[in-house]
Amino acid sequence: MAREKKEKAVKVPWFDRIFPPKKMTVGDHSVQKPRSRAWLITLVMVAIVWGSISMIHFDFTVFARNIHQFTVILAKIFNPKWTYFQKVIPPLMDTIKMSLMGTAIGSFAALPFAVVSSTNIMHSGPVVAFFRIVLNIVRTLPTLVIASISALIFGLGTFAGTVAITIFTFGVVTKMLYESIETIDMGAFEAMEAMGATKFQAFWNAVFPQVLPTYLSHSLFSFEINIRAATILGYVGAGGLGILIDERIGWRDYEGLGTVLLALFVVVLIIENTSQYLRRKLS
Repeated sequence: MAREKKEKAVKVPWFDRIFPPKKMTVGDHSVQKPRSRAWLITLVMVAIVWGSISMIHFDFTVFARNIHQFTVILAKIFNPKWTYFQKVIPPLMDTIKMSLMGTAIGSFAALPFAVVSSTNIMHSGPVVAFFRIVLNIVRTLPTLVIASISALIFGLGTFAGTVAITIFTFGVVTKMLYESIETIDMGAFEAMEAMGATKFQAFWNAVFPQVLPTYLSHSLFSFEINIRAATILGYVGAGGLGILIDERIGWRDYEGLGTVLLALFVVVLIIENTSQYLRRKLS
């Protein structure tokens, strides 16, 4: 009779020895019920939150002691000073003009850069990599930093704010547009190139009509973002509503601040609804 082989001992993980998995019976078979990882995820999240609180030195006692001031300030903000509204209109118009001009110029400049950054149109790897690195650098710079540099170069005022919004829009629209170009059907583009058309002619007639609705949608979306961004550029001397906001907060005039925020809210609401309507028509 052949020697019986010893069965190899199955190593059980230490976790399974402490917390053995539950088994459930399905018909005549016994299967192992999947173990829930919810408690482990909760433990990790609690550790992350606690570590973050410790690192930033968040003090709950200070928060609890001063939280009532938040309601006091909000009560003043929601009681706007209507006589101050006349002073809000000129910087509000500056904010709209900066956003509109910066969005238009930045979106227009983004189109050729999006083309040379698309791998399905520009087949030169080094060229695509170079332009994408440039775009990454542009998108890395915050709008306030760009506005600060523009104010130092071009002086204080709305021109510096327009330059900052233009650069920001250029980076955002270019990235979204070349990603959209890389997802289109290239059959018509390749057919026109095979017939002897130049790359520009093939793009303009075969690719651009496909990406035009997306391009306009990205531009409108950037305009929505720029309206909000333009309001804080006044903190670095770039004009717009930011000057009034900084001034009212400095003078603790929360009723006047409420007037500024109310006017901004109405404008942003109108622009967002109009932009969403136009983008639905384009889609």
